[in-house]
Formats: sequence, structure tokens, C-alpha cells
Amino acid sequence: MPGIQPSFTVEVTSLQRKLLKQLLHRRKLAQCLVWRIRIILLLAKGFAITTVACFTGKNRNTVRLWGKRWVEAFPQLQSAKAQGATQGELKQLLQTILNDAPRPGAPLKFTPEQQVAILALACEAPEKYGRPVTHWTAKEVAKEVIQQGIVEKISERTVSRLLFDADLKPHHSRYWLTPSQKDPEIFEAQSHTICDLYAQASQLHKRGTHLVSTDEKTGIQALERKHPLLPMRPGQIERQEFEYLRHGTQCLIANFEVVTGKILTPTVSDTRTEQDFATHIAQTVAMDSKGEWIFIVDQLNTHQSETLVRWVALVCSIKDELGKKGESGILKSMETRQEFLEDKNHRIRFVYTPKHASWLNQVELWFSILVRRLLKRTSVSSVAHLKQRILEFIDYFNQTLAKPFKWTYAGKTLKV
Repeated sequence: MPGIQPSFTVEVTSLQRKLLKQLLHRRKLAQCLVWRIRIILLLAKGFAITTVACFTGKNRNTVRLWGKRWVEAFPQLQSAKAQGATQGELKQLLQTILNDAPRPGAPLKFTPEQQVAILALACEAPEKYGRPVTHWTAKEVAKEVIQQGIVEKISERTVSRLLFDADLKPHHSRYWLTPSQKDPEIFEAQSHTICDLYAQASQLHKRGTHLVSTDEKTGIQALERKHPLLPMRPGQIERQEFEYLRHGTQCLIANFEVVTGKILTPTVSDTRTEQDFATHIAQTVAMDSKGEWIFIVDQLNTHQSETLVRWVALVCSIKDELGKKGESGILKSMETRQEFLEDKNHRIRFVYTPKHASWLNQVELWFSILVRRLLKRTSVSSVAHLKQRILEFIDYFNQTLAKPFKWTYAGKTLKV
């Protein structure tokens, strides 16, 4: 082919080409490996160095360098194949060949004891050393270790290198909940109950028992973008106007039917009071007023309210004395009301997720779908418009997208 032809011949076997293409399809493959693989494949097809440079956006010296690197490594690849290396091992070898060569750099000039002391300091709270910040930077660590007399001199870059090699990331953090002593036992019992119900959903459905995951998504903002979005074009993603107008909020109470994956009788309104929740449950049960219903909910106070207890007692024809809220009987406290509402002898009962474990409620997974598919990009002119969009999406979801989640968690206590 026209152009500067290489002074070497790049050979790629059919197996190597297959493995290189498999590497190209990896979603998290480093970009440097992507263009190096393309250079090898193009050279193997006989393209000139200038042509390959044009196709890959690299200069001719880079193309020549990686072409020669491949030629030098080719016998090693052939030898590995002859010795019975698996495709996985060959793929790993290909990545090693295409990775950057190790760079020697200057060796660290500190003793192991000094390095350990530097890392130990980085794991301490900065406040201990009189610094009113929540976490260290490499620059602050460098200054502090000098001040403490651990080393006479050290650069910020060297500290960064030490932290990187030790896999320490002062700039990162995540939330963690420390449970009370009784929590593991309570969590395990409650989560087992919920997971067992998920596993039995099909059998319950055949017996006429509805298993429903219920919760509220509050504070859904009715946002109107000040200007129309700019649609997607070749080489350009959709662009959404940054500024918006606020038109208020709405609350969605949703029921996720575990066995079908559909959303039943959604309620979209301005509030989420105990009356709102009880009314929502009532309209859900009206779908099968004589059937058995199990609602999985979190421990929000509106899910254990006086209104809900009185409604369940009325619908299930329970003649027990309910007592008085805050004073006596079933209505006395949230604990007594919850005990009544989760009674297995009731035709309509509630199962509560453990505290701080609303993720056990499958409707939370559906809420994430709602956000991704509708709320994240929607633009509405009023709360009425928002309500319409939500209900239209739910109808569309039920008709085209609904399916049960594949629940694999079995209720075992998580440990770190």
C-alpha cells in the first residue's frame, strides 16, 4: 500500500487476532491499549506507517515503535502457544506486551522505618497535629513529617507515591453505619422473613396472595428547563439546559408486585400523611377486596399509624379492643401497632424491613429505574404535568418493561 512501508513485517495469527479483538471489546480497557492494538492489526493488514498513523491519530515514530515491539514479542507468543497456554493466559500475555515498559525512576531515599512512620502519620486524624481539616493532602503530610522530624526533606510528589503504593486514599471516604449490639440478630431474622417471601412469591400468587413491595418517593421536583434541549447529533450527546424553573413537588406512593414486576395503583399527590398512606393501601386492596395481601414496607411512622390500624381492623372484621393512642391497647405505641399490623392471622398484613435496610424493599430498585428513565431528564410545566408524566411512564412500564427482579440475597448478615 502507498506510504512509508515499515522495515519489518508484522505477523498476527488468526488466534492472536481473535484475542486482540476480544480485548478491544472490553469496556474498561485502557485507551493506550486500544490504539496500540489497532496499530498492530492495521500493520498486520499491510497498511503503511503513515496510513496507520493517520487512522490512529498517532505519529509515525509511535507506530514504528509498537510495530517493532510486536515483532520482538512474536516468538514469545508463539512459544507460549506451543507450550499449551490457554486463551486466557495468552490474552494476559498480550496485555503485558502492549503495556508500557517499566520505568526505573529514582529509588526512594528513605529507610523502611521512615516510610512506615510517614504512612502511620497519614492514617492519623489531622486534628491530632493541630490542623483544622478533616483529611490530609500530600502537601500537608510532607510538611508535617518534616515538622515531626521523621525526615529532613521530602517532596509532595514522593508522599503521593508512597500513599499510592500503600493503597491509601485520604481524599476518599464512604458512609458506614455502626449497628447496635442487638442489630445483627434482629436484622437477620427480619431480612430472612422478607427474602423467604420473595422466594415464595410465585407460590403465594398461585394461592391468591398478593405480595407487594410498597414505599413513597417524596420531593419529586417539577422542573421546567428555561430553554429547549439540544438533541443528540453524530459525535455529540444530547445537551440539557442547566437553568430551570421550579413548579413545586409531588410524592409518589408505589406498589411493586413482586411476582409480575408491575406497579399497582400508584398514588401521586402533594402530601404523604398517614391518611394518604392508608387511603393508598385501601385503593390497592380494592383490586381484590376478598384476597390476601402482604405489604413489605419500611418502619416509617405512617406505615404503623392509628389510621392504618383502624382500617385493617375494619376491613378484616377484627373485633378486638384497639385502645387509645399513647395510652393503652393496640394503639398505644408504634411497637404495639406494628405487632398488630404484622400479625400473620390477618388477611391483610405488613412485613417491615429492618432499620437502615430499606434496600431490602424491591420497590427501591424500581424507583431507580423511574429516576433514570424519566425524572433525570424530564422537563414539565407544572405539578399536574409532572403527575401526568409519572402515570404515563408507569403505564408504559407495565405494558413493555415490567418483569420480576432476580433476587439473590438470602438474608445473611453482612460482615466487614
